Amino acid sequence: MAEDGDDTLYPIAVLIDELKNEDMQLRLNSIKRLRTIALSLGEQRTREELIPFLNESIDDEDEVLLAVTEELGNFVQYVGGPPYAHCLIAPLETLSTVEETVVRDKATESICKVADSLPPESLMENFVPLVKRLATGDWFTSRISSCALIAVSYPRVPPATKAELR
Repeated sequence: MAEDGDDTLYPIAVLIDELKNEDMQLRLNSIKRLRTIALSLGEQRTREELIPFLNESIDDEDEVLLAVTEELGNFVQYVGGPPYAHCLIAPLETLSTVEETVVRDKATESICKVADSLPPESLMENFVPLVKRLATGDWFTSRISSCALIAVSYPRVPPATKAELR
């Protein structure tokens, strides 16, 4: 039976290896199958292993980064739902500061999707600090991204936080 289990995990291992491959097309193909990888790993391992791995490997070609941002925007269910959606913020934050406009805009759009699913306490603990970090960033790229994110958080935060965001 152990062999059967190993046989079913082999395709997943291949996809994970392709995420590290030097060939950009193989990386792109694997990123487009991130949902399959996440389903196979399970929610906890996706949060603890796959998301940190993706966060560490963000220094890549723009096409690959764009594919990652598209996938992560629809990844809430694969990390355990809204209570764990905040774990997607770190890689998307990094992507929202990329110089390439298409990648940055898609990252901002994906962050907005994730923010919509955040419970109120997670919005205050994780999302509002993200908006503040981006708004006070040294580079124009982070400040541009923060503008779109303020609109998502503003209606859902208390008056004192609204004053801070202004």
